[in-house]
This record gives sequence, C-alpha cells and structure tokens, in this order.
Amino acid sequence: MGVLLAEERYKIILDLLEKNNSVKSSYLIELFGVSVETVRRDLEHLEKEGFLHRVHGGAMLDQINPKSIDFKIREKSHNQEKVNIAQNAMGFISEESVIALDNGTTTLEIAKLLKNKFKKLTILTNSILVVEELVDEPDYTIILLGGIVNTKDKSLKGELVENYINLFHIDICFISVSGISLKEGATEFEIDTIPIQKRLIERSGKKILLADSSKFGVVSLLKVCDLNDVDHIITDSNLKEAIYERYKAKGIDVIK
Repeated sequence: MGVLLAEERYKIILDLLEKNNSVKSSYLIELFGVSVETVRRDLEHLEKEGFLHRVHGGAMLDQINPKSIDFKIREKSHNQEKVNIAQNAMGFISEESVIALDNGTTTLEIAKLLKNKFKKLTILTNSILVVEELVDEPDYTIILLGGIVNTKDKSLKGELVENYINLFHIDICFISVSGISLKEGATEFEIDTIPIQKRLIERSGKKILLADSSKFGVVSLLKVCDLNDVDHIITDSNLKEAIYERYKAKGIDVIK
C-alpha cells in the first residue's frame, strides 16, 4: 500500500472496525507502512471524534453496555439532551394522531411536552409514569397496555402487552434505546422490553428511535432492530458532526 493521506487512513480504519469490531495497532502499522506514533495519532483523532474507543494494543468500534441502570439514575442522566430530543419529536406529531410511547426516560419527556402542544391525541403506552403525566388531559385517549407490573421502572411487561399491541393501528411509535451502532443497529439491555419494542415497530406506520448523543457507538446486550427498519433517529444537538455525516452517508436519517 502506497503512502496514504490521514483522511484515507481514517476511512480504512473505520471500515476495518465495522467489519471486525476491533483492530490492532500492530496490524495498522504494517498495513500503512507508518510509525507507531502515526497510528497512535490516527486512533486518538478518531476517538476524539467519537468513532472508536482506544484499548491496549489497538481500538474497538463499540462500547459494550450489557447492564441495566436503575430507572431513577437514567431519568436524571443527560436530562437536557432528552428534553432536546423531546422538542425535536414534537414536529412529527399532529392533532388526533395515534402515537405509542414505550417506557423509556426520553419518552417520558415527550409526554411532558405533549399536553402543552396538542389538544386531542390517542396515546398507547406501557409506562405508568407516562399515564400519570397525561391522565388529567380530558381530550386525550390514553390506552395503558396491560401486563405484569415491573416495579423497578413503573411499566407493564410480558406477553399480554405484546398481544394487546396487535389490536391497534399506530400512526407513530417512539422507541427509546440504549445503544445505536451502524454495525449492530439499535440495542437495549432489558430482555423483557425488546419484544414490546419490536411489536410497536411492526404495528406503526412511522417508526422513530430516540437516543441521546452518548448512545451512539454503544452496543447493549440485545438487538431491537436494524437502523434501516426505522424512519428516523432523533438525537440531541451534541452529536458530533463527523458522526452525523457518517450515518448520513449510510442513508440513516438522524435528526439533531
């Protein structure tokens, strides 16, 4: 391989990471015919841009995040970013829409904004907190998807919820996820949440993922869907331009 410009090396490194999820510095040194210092600078640059995570002897594309985090902690984490996402989501909703909100902390922020924006809506949700937020709106039809109560995050889970969703035709669903990756798609860490999210996506005309900018490049334990299975990903304004452009180049509509 001849002498490459830095931008050319960056593209090759990212392509290798997308295929293999990790790459060794020693391999890059031999591949590019450059010094240890050059490869170190390349990886530092790509890490700063949010594309990878450096590890001893090389780099990884994604941060593996298999563990559930307490709902109260998640609710407070990146709160302003979630408000930003909820504000962006308002543009997809119109009066008398039938919308579905899962039990994520970001969908709760959407619920808080709805009552100040719309007079008449039908809302399907498995979140008790979303119902509590909207229950006093007289012209809202609120459908709580019944199932087994999960006291940890105040939601309803299980096969009853999944079967109930099949009864409805939904205009738009908003799905909160804990990881977004070009290679692995949208991922989540709670096993009993995945079937509900999948069923909402199947029954909805428009499918929208919600993920703050810290979730990009993160892979959680379980896959929700491929990114091309949804219409949009709404994130916040902190998403780095380089990451935004990379998703755009793959035909993924990211709104920030």
